[in-house]
Amino acid sequence: MAKSGNKNKALPIYVLNGPTLNLLGTREPEIYGRTTLAEIGKLTAARAKTHGLAIVFRQSNHEGELVDWIQEARTKGCGVILNGAAYTHTSIAIYDALKALDKPIIEVHLSNPHAREPFRHRSFVSKVATGVICGLKEQGYLAAVDAMAVLIKDKA
Repeated sequence: MAKSGNKNKALPIYVLNGPTLNLLGTREPEIYGRTTLAEIGKLTAARAKTHGLAIVFRQSNHEGELVDWIQEARTKGCGVILNGAAYTHTSIAIYDALKALDKPIIEVHLSNPHAREPFRHRSFVSKVATGVICGLKEQGYLAAVDAMAVLIKDKA
């Protein structure tokens, strides 16, 4: 497992969320569900704790801030779970930041982008992700934490 300065403490998993995900629970609940991002954060933290891990859970509507956090995870995290939202389909900057990250990356989406509009079928994130989980609403985040726990254990 990736270690920090404290020999007994694993680095946290960075769980990063892109634009408009702050509106979860009220924005298109028929697609994204009624669970809020804050609730997903609590569920994700609880699941990580069952693996002896912690998370850094963040959301931004700003591409550059997401890039900064991905770069921060290079030294302060053990891996990244990313729901890039709309930036998944448009951001070469996020792709480049992820490509420079020598850690496991799991792309997660609440909906199934492949069953939606054609412009959502392309993902720059998928090109550098270790794995992709989509269409399971908030359960996808929990599956991503479980998968990340295995990935970082295998890497150790």
